[in-house]
Amino acid sequence: YQRRAVRHYTPEEVPDRTLNVLLEAAMQAPSCLNLQPWSFALFCGRSRLAGYSRRIKDHLLASLPPVEELHEHTARMSDPDYDVFHGASALIVICAKPNGYSPNEACGLAAQTLMLAAHAFGLGSCPVGFVRAWLRQLHIKSELGIPSTHTPVFPIVVAHPASQPRP
Repeated sequence: YQRRAVRHYTPEEVPDRTLNVLLEAAMQAPSCLNLQPWSFALFCGRSRLAGYSRRIKDHLLASLPPVEELHEHTARMSDPDYDVFHGASALIVICAKPNGYSPNEACGLAAQTLMLAAHAFGLGSCPVGFVRAWLRQLHIKSELGIPSTHTPVFPIVVAHPASQPRP
């Protein structure tokens, strides 16, 4: 009942050992037939993520459809100070492998398990779904070391929260 989507983080980095424990927790999530049809990509460093954020905003501005529901988000993408990762120090991308039954659903279960584990460690987390379209481009997957056959399903930022959002 206390976990929230956190969108404001401290500059403190999350230790590697803690990130590894979060990944191990995510791997304990249930999956149909226990196929575990997921893989995980981990990207760390605020400056690295800030560079990705600039590229993602450019991509989104060029590709977001002009519908009213997305107007607010389009305006944010035009703001050079807006960071799609909210200043987080780590991005974990849960990807669906091409085999298995219902891999996207399994990735969602792994994501929720990871976010609950992060909360138990006193960390904040936030799904950042807008980055999925950028991550799914073949040249970006190649650049980031994500296998071409794996589909980024659930990107999540994890970091030390600067404040806890209200319910």
